[in-house]
Amino acid sequence: MTADVILPGATLGGSGATTLGVVGGGQLGRMFVHAAQSMGYATAVLDPDPASPAGLVSHHHLKADYLDAAALAEMARLCAAITTEFENVPAQALDTLAQTRPVAPTGSAVRVCQDRAREKAHFVASGVPCAPHALIETPEQLAAIADDLLPGILKTARLGYDGKGQVRVKTRAELVQAWDELKRVPCVLEKMLPLAFEVSVIVARGRDGQIVHFPVQHNLHRDGILAVTTVPAPGVSEALSAQVVNAAQTLAASLNYVGVLCLEFFILQDGSLVANEMAPRPHNSGHHTIDACDLSQFEMQVRAMTGLPLVAPQLHSPCFMLNLLGDLWFEGIASTVQREPDWPAVVALPGTHLHLYGKTDARRGRKMGHLTVTAATADLAREVALKAAAVLGIEPF
Repeated sequence: MTADVILPGATLGGSGATTLGVVGGGQLGRMFVHAAQSMGYATAVLDPDPASPAGLVSHHHLKADYLDAAALAEMARLCAAITTEFENVPAQALDTLAQTRPVAPTGSAVRVCQDRAREKAHFVASGVPCAPHALIETPEQLAAIADDLLPGILKTARLGYDGKGQVRVKTRAELVQAWDELKRVPCVLEKMLPLAFEVSVIVARGRDGQIVHFPVQHNLHRDGILAVTTVPAPGVSEALSAQVVNAAQTLAASLNYVGVLCLEFFILQDGSLVANEMAPRPHNSGHHTIDACDLSQFEMQVRAMTGLPLVAPQLHSPCFMLNLLGDLWFEGIASTVQREPDWPAVVALPGTHLHLYGKTDARRGRKMGHLTVTAATADLAREVALKAAAVLGIEPF
């Protein structure tokens, strides 16, 4: 055990448990807090929302802006190490905290992941294939777009997620209109490619460069939001899985990354792969690891930030993970009447694991929870997952 490992410390001189911090109070922070607490750590959350899911279950909740100087100073005083739960946290806040405390991931790594132009440039520099693309920041760059990039998808360089900040364009006229609709902020135009399906992989990298990964995951999106994750990933050969993992490990190492990192890839119809985007944190597609693996992505996050050993996680059960959006709380597509989903019928199904995030306001498209179905075989897991989807009114997959 190295000297710089951060231990829970609850029994050392009666001083109380060591505190780990997370910047951001959403559901990812909540699940990180649960994992840290189960390992004996105290937790602190920095998030301005007094009802943030993570803040509600943490030992400390600093209700302040992410760049509030006093809150950052208090976070540094409380915590032995600090992480983040979403990529749009101001990287400057992480830089400030890193002046006195270990921060994983670093502000520099987050800066790459939160800007699509920097991200694409990093893919290219690392030798990882990505879709043909071009940066649009000025009318001159817009006019110079090559014909072979159309049809494409125009994406804002920053602050886009779950399908937000994206417009599909087929012609130059549509491209010009879309850039106007996006307020002429810096954008990246990506060429549309013949996709077969989408996968992701979650890796964890320690301060010593040790890296482990979870199994490759098959993802189905609807309206730009993840709907279903399947593990093991159907249609993914051992050779393709190895390519995905190798690309993810290459990117993590090239960032000198510490922590949990998710890489999303498109698999094209010819069997080749292109990198889509990175998330410098645990990921929605990895929530199944809580119930289907011997180590969850959140425990791996704790291990990486504290210097504890990273052990290769094992999938012990095939699974399906269903995202539970706020739409399920409404009686119909156009209805404004809300009611509670039939959870008793769902949890009566074998192998179901219900996770709700403690959000009090159900809104359409808002991630309210997830359901993981585990079984002895993938076919059995799919069968039960489809029954659960029918109970909840989720479109079959």
